[in-house]
Amino acid sequence: MGSAGNENSDTLLGNGVVGILAETANMWERRAPLTPSHCARLLLGGGKRGTGVNRIIVQPSTKRIHHDAQYEDVGCEISKDLSECGLIIGIKQPKLEMILPHRAYGFFSHTHKAQKENMPLLDEILEKRVSLFDYELIAGDDGKRLLAFGKFAGRAGLIDFLHGLGQRYLSLGYSTPFLSLGQSHMYPSLAAAKAAVIAIGEEIATFGLPSGICPIVFVFTGTGNVSQGAQEIFKLLPHSFVDAGKLPELSAARSLSQHPQSSKRVFQLYGCVVSSRDMVTPKDPTRCFNKADYYAHPEHYKPVFHERIAPYASAIVNCMYWERRFPRLLSIDQLQQLMKNGCPLVGISDITCDIGGSIEFVNKSTSIERPFFRYDPCTNSCHDDMEGNGVICLAVDILPTEFSKEASQHFGDILSKFVARLASAKELLELPSHLRKACIAHAGRLTSLYEYIPRMRKTIIELPPAPTNLLPDKKYNSLVSLSGHLFDKFLINEALDIIETAGGSFHLIRCDVGQSIDDMSYSELEVGADDTATLDKIIDSLTSLANAHGDPNARREIELSLKIGKVNECGTDDSMAKEGSKVLILGAGRVCRPAAEFLASYSNIFSSSAYDHDIDQIHVIVASLYQKDAEETIDGIRNATAAQLDVADIKNLSNLVSQVEVVVSLLPASFHAAIARVCIEMKKHLVTASYVDESMSKLEQSAEGAGVTILCEMGLDPGIDHMMSMKMIDEAHSRKGKIKSFTSFCGGLPSPASANNPLAYKFSWSPAGAIRAGRNPAVYKFHGEIIHVDGDKLYESAKRLRLPELPAFALEHLPNRNSLMYGDLYGISKEASTVYRATLRYEGFSEIMATFAKIGFFDAASHPLLQQTTRPTYRDFLVELFNACNISTTARKEYSEVSGGQDGELISRLLSFGHCKDKEIAAKTVKTIKFLGLYEETQIPENCSSAFDVICQRMEQRMAYIHNEQDMVLLHHEVEVEYPDGRPTEKHQATLLEFGKVENGRPTTAMALTVGIPAAIGALLLLQNKIQKKGVIRPLEPEIYIPALEILESSGIKLAERVET
Repeated sequence: MGSAGNENSDTLLGNGVVGILAETANMWERRAPLTPSHCARLLLGGGKRGTGVNRIIVQPSTKRIHHDAQYEDVGCEISKDLSECGLIIGIKQPKLEMILPHRAYGFFSHTHKAQKENMPLLDEILEKRVSLFDYELIAGDDGKRLLAFGKFAGRAGLIDFLHGLGQRYLSLGYSTPFLSLGQSHMYPSLAAAKAAVIAIGEEIATFGLPSGICPIVFVFTGTGNVSQGAQEIFKLLPHSFVDAGKLPELSAARSLSQHPQSSKRVFQLYGCVVSSRDMVTPKDPTRCFNKADYYAHPEHYKPVFHERIAPYASAIVNCMYWERRFPRLLSIDQLQQLMKNGCPLVGISDITCDIGGSIEFVNKSTSIERPFFRYDPCTNSCHDDMEGNGVICLAVDILPTEFSKEASQHFGDILSKFVARLASAKELLELPSHLRKACIAHAGRLTSLYEYIPRMRKTIIELPPAPTNLLPDKKYNSLVSLSGHLFDKFLINEALDIIETAGGSFHLIRCDVGQSIDDMSYSELEVGADDTATLDKIIDSLTSLANAHGDPNARREIELSLKIGKVNECGTDDSMAKEGSKVLILGAGRVCRPAAEFLASYSNIFSSSAYDHDIDQIHVIVASLYQKDAEETIDGIRNATAAQLDVADIKNLSNLVSQVEVVVSLLPASFHAAIARVCIEMKKHLVTASYVDESMSKLEQSAEGAGVTILCEMGLDPGIDHMMSMKMIDEAHSRKGKIKSFTSFCGGLPSPASANNPLAYKFSWSPAGAIRAGRNPAVYKFHGEIIHVDGDKLYESAKRLRLPELPAFALEHLPNRNSLMYGDLYGISKEASTVYRATLRYEGFSEIMATFAKIGFFDAASHPLLQQTTRPTYRDFLVELFNACNISTTARKEYSEVSGGQDGELISRLLSFGHCKDKEIAAKTVKTIKFLGLYEETQIPENCSSAFDVICQRMEQRMAYIHNEQDMVLLHHEVEVEYPDGRPTEKHQATLLEFGKVENGRPTTAMALTVGIPAAIGALLLLQNKIQKKGVIRPLEPEIYIPALEILESSGIKLAERVET
């Protein structure tokens, strides 16, 4: 494949020496273009004939699925140096510096589509006079691609999704066999993975699935290789496939299975394969769906997937390529409405990984190590956990590598047929046509089939702020849309030739390239000419081209549609050009708005105070994964701008961070280390409200070296509690006092008006976490003695608390985990005989919860009664829990006959079992039992398999905050100080009491205020250069807590302090 004028090329191309690249694109990429067995056959064949492959040099790799030694064993050489190779092959694009001149290369280059991001690679190929063979372009006589990994993507995608589905159902309260399935890469082979799927299928066929989640319906989009691979795995489970038109009948079966009296188990899953005809319908009701017309004129069709298919789907497995000109499969608004209507959708497996594409809310890719995110349509937000509202989404873009061994074998089986020809050919003409067509560049020039690429590159429009005529040298223009097999049939070449031959010119406005033989490509061109006659001639010729390749009965029809129009104007975003200091807030949850409001209005509120020096107006940028969330957060706030940002996109994160002075991260703690690294690199300060964990501690040295402050634990608890504590402790020390006792109480509670149930407590999330927290062991120091409290006795250890300044509050406190570490943190471990931190509840809470624990409601083990086919009622279950207390048969009979109004019998039973100390507690417990519906003759749902499940389910239903109910935050510190000079011992007290607010119809919780505003104050102090300490710090120093507490009080969050002697 050389030229007479290039001696170096002659000596390398066709020399029979093949190089295999080490893959560098992704840490998970373990595939190889050829396996050791393929190499053995190629070397043996080359040796016999003296032609083809004479040597194979493999770059060493410690992560490749086949070890270097395996290649050595079959006669390959292991070396980083591939300079002797005439043909070098890999899977993904190599780094530019790895490309050697005057060689032939084979890999997936993605350059024939002229995408801007891949053009540096093509430029390098041309400059180094490389011959480039793109696997994607090697096709058979029927036009179908020969080298692809689609089925492996489908297989891995469905297995990974089933793995996540088990976790998601568990978070919803259902144990399913899916939970025991691992991800694809966890199995040594595809066969082993399939065996695992078969095993869970056998369990489903034997024991069934909970009727509460059935029927489970998987909807597969498309019929290509990806869909076939996914269906191949699905068919290993007990299943039935149904037509799209039969889905409503399954929905009726769902309603029956979820009837309160139903105990039916379901022993199979359902599948439904849909195509474009199930997704859209003509806007003209007199017309029928026509695939060719739809591809040519998608604007003539409206989406119906959300009406006809999605309402009945438990899982959507997206396997279809999508272009922007087509209606989306599922939009955010459509999903929000579906979920409001009770749609059973649990998850999306977007195997196409089409980010922000056909499924609008799948707007970020995921990784093999973290394959899922949870999308909550109620808040239009993404979360990394499985618990909470919404659907789980999988969008991994490198799925085939999870089956690296089989994928490499499959790929090599086909590629090895071409390698000998590619390795021995010195000229393109020596190659068969299917390989010649796959050669994009040869000897420094594009081959004839791909000469359209530079023409497309020169005319791709990057819209200016205020576009004028796109073809200023042409008087007349028309927008021409071309759809069909433009690139695989190279019809784009003919179209561009027609335009240029006639004397016209063009700008490429849009280009969507089909990803498979069944997918159409689409291009929009702004075609210009000097006169109407020339323009008409061009349009007529393009129409003739379309007619020549159009056949109404053919599957691969290409049509040309014409329309005249203008390119939409695109404005600029000047948010970053605003004057003044800038703060970036990451996140869009409830806590973000108070922080944004405080910073944006700071100069107005404090203009006449002592806090306004050193900074002018603050401009706040709130960045969230979803633009809509950010816009809602800043709604009505002046000097604030919304931005869309995926913090996993380090490039965009860095760009945004570089334009501000301080970053405030109110995202989950798991994101903070990565954000902190960017801030350190950009030399920008960072504030968070989260605890300093190990990942943040490791950044101490680099942050300090960069002169950057990473201020952590700047919220409520931790945050305000630190600052109040250190203020009291440092003031005592400054007066030569010694801390004798330190106690701290903190709790998020319903306001007194909202504490309207027997427990006087409410949940804004799942009760499971709060109940488990009440079972954690605790340790503290009291009068010099270290006290350990077993988790099973925590509720019984609760003590009564009365605050003189708040006489209306009847409170109690429970020890909060490890108090001793705070003695070390505050520097009082050696002097304080008491160090105690506690959680606050209204009085009586712990007595009732302790009784529930004794009854057995907090037992998370599966209960035999809840495993039976016939579902028990809540009352039956309560009877059974009492039966476990060794009640006599007569007593059980008497109890089972008690009517709902006979509270006395329930009270007597609680007393006789020793569950309650006195009748008053027993009466309160009975009242709570009835309030929660634990004495009702209503069947317990299928998703409850343990007593713990039952109590959580009841509490979540009966103890949730409702609209406009108010929460409350109470933080109270007491510090006893003694003096060596005989001064009387002092008791210093500090109290913070904050209630949720509703302003202009917008509710703000007390928790959001007391977390968001301190974080914003931290950012303000950094802007004012009041914090000099660098590194990873907490708000324990006077330079932080003194001004912070003053500003906090000025902002309306009052701290009441008093001293007693």
